[in-house]
Amino acid sequence: MSVDRTLHHFPLDPASRQVRLALGEKRLVFAEVQVRYWEGAPDFLSLNPSGITPVLVEIRHERRTVICETRAILEHIEEQDPEPALLGRDAAERAEARRLLQWFDRKFDNEVNGFLLHEKMEKRLLRLGAPDLAALRRGREGLRHHLAYVDGLLQTRDWLAGRRMSLADFAAAAHLSVIDYFGDVPWQDFPAAKTWYMKLKSRPCFRPILADRWPGLAPAAHYDDLDF
Repeated sequence: MSVDRTLHHFPLDPASRQVRLALGEKRLVFAEVQVRYWEGAPDFLSLNPSGITPVLVEIRHERRTVICETRAILEHIEEQDPEPALLGRDAAERAEARRLLQWFDRKFDNEVNGFLLHEKMEKRLLRLGAPDLAALRRGREGLRHHLAYVDGLLQTRDWLAGRRMSLADFAAAAHLSVIDYFGDVPWQDFPAAKTWYMKLKSRPCFRPILADRWPGLAPAAHYDDLDF
């Protein structure tokens, strides 16, 4: 069955990257519309009144469906195209994948992105002035805390949620990849996390992520290096 998909997203948005990785891993073809979400364009607000990316628009059998917000989109993709399964093959791994999705989209986003990405990216986009050094320091401290947690999980598991790669890995990698775009991830101090990220970074679904660039926001030199 032919399905027309269009993903409205912002390239440096961790939430959008999760969806892009899932679509890519399942080899689902989609068109892209890059959104400057901070501008509040009426066309985009008509799709998602919250004004938040990502938004997936699908046309199946001439029926148009608009799916908003990351978790809703990921669950929809998994229901409509269940192979390869990205929520685990057994109940325990599915539960753990969902827990870690929540961890990164709530706890990591609040304790790391809320400082580092706000200061380094959002302030630039919104023209809010120079980064606050105290906020950057707090974000980096939070990042080390989360990397230590990830590193500990990966010392006893093949992937974050267990034996198989899952949406939990894509959630973590999506968040960390944007931090890594700005060169703030101390990979050398967390070898298990670095090895895990190298495996993900080498997958075909990750190539578009590594090609992302945004005017005025240049990536770190190692950002697209597979052997960093």
